[in-house]
Amino acid sequence: MNTDTTVASPIYDVVVVGGGAAGLAAIASLQKRQPDLSIALVEPASQHYYQPGWTLVGGGVFSQASTVKPMADLIPKNVSWFQHAAAGFSPQQNTLLLADNTQLSYRSLVVATGLKLDWQAIPGLTESLGTQGITSNYQPGMAPYTWQLVQQLGRGTAIFTQPAMPIKCAGAPQKAMYLSCDHWLRQQQLSNINVEFCSAGAALFGVADYVPALQQYIAKYQIKLNLQTNLQAVDAASKTATFKRTLADGSTELQQKQFDMLHVTPPQVAPDVIRQSPLADNAGWVDVYPDTLQHKTFANVFALGDCSNTPNAKTAAAVRKQAPVVAENLLGLLNNQKLRAIYDGYGSCPLTVERGKIVLAEFVYGGKVEPTFPKWFIDGTRPSRLSWLLKEKMLPPLYWHAMLKGREWLAAPLYPDNLPTDRHTRSGADIATGNVDPLVKRE
Repeated sequence: MNTDTTVASPIYDVVVVGGGAAGLAAIASLQKRQPDLSIALVEPASQHYYQPGWTLVGGGVFSQASTVKPMADLIPKNVSWFQHAAAGFSPQQNTLLLADNTQLSYRSLVVATGLKLDWQAIPGLTESLGTQGITSNYQPGMAPYTWQLVQQLGRGTAIFTQPAMPIKCAGAPQKAMYLSCDHWLRQQQLSNINVEFCSAGAALFGVADYVPALQQYIAKYQIKLNLQTNLQAVDAASKTATFKRTLADGSTELQQKQFDMLHVTPPQVAPDVIRQSPLADNAGWVDVYPDTLQHKTFANVFALGDCSNTPNAKTAAAVRKQAPVVAENLLGLLNNQKLRAIYDGYGSCPLTVERGKIVLAEFVYGGKVEPTFPKWFIDGTRPSRLSWLLKEKMLPPLYWHAMLKGREWLAAPLYPDNLPTDRHTRSGADIATGNVDPLVKRE
């Protein structure tokens, strides 16, 4: 790193890169435990988004304004905010270079950059998004256009896409589709609209326990389900989408589909600054242990949220569980103590199957169902009005006033007695598939 033109800063106890849900939650959990920490936040954005609300904006339930707050209102006053993007990591020197050539030094680093929406991977999409019936709830500020299209479409073809994993909130592409279909059904228009779901995956949802309920809604809305069908290109002028379909024998074929409305979920990759850094694994994600969230090479680096290679669902619910684990283990490291907190892979996906009902998917590593509430109260495998109430009324204030404020309700870390000291005997892939208990050292 060329230090001739850099501007040095004090050495911070913690530098957090990213002011999204993961970064702010980590700061809140750290300050709850040790208020006198010197913390720097690296975040160029001036606004913070409640992204889980965008599905409901696209379904006409929430307003866009309710999902946005000024970043400055959410950053604690005693945190030093550097409003520039990260430009390079030098973990061997415990430094970070910003886009304005500021060099930050740290005792520990928390990486929470989120991921990159790779719109340019689909030819024709970048220039046409937001026009000609082409939309995406994933794009900041575009969910209102989705709702506009849903209200205007009285007949024709509506296509909803889902790329290959990993993506943030794997259920979001379906949520947009179900809420749209529910509106068309209530308006007695659904019989005039051909709805298709084109997913690159081989299954409707990654955790089998929730598939039967979702299949019932696929049938109810008469949705044509196209699995292993991945969006390749968009032609806005002719309103044509090109897909690559994988056949049973492994061969592929290209298909062209006409549309009147196209809801696109873009491919998603690690940010460029991560992929090009020593922190990345072979796929470009921050390479951390799936339970302690500590980097596998650089002991004073931790990561949480969408940028890490942990094999869990990339959801805000996962972040809520990860932040206390990072805080506990980072402070343990700074205080020369053993790491003792673990993350079990918890993720949650409230699948909005209709306005007023949700299939509440909750699971941990290995696809094991792990509900928060007893089955008699909420059976997550069945559509529930209580789950809708949780999503619409309870989760937004829980996000703004609990998760981002260090109030860790129902988010306490696990503290196993047998956390292994030889971390390289553990396989994140094995934990993800359930082949290894994440709490037990592999022999």
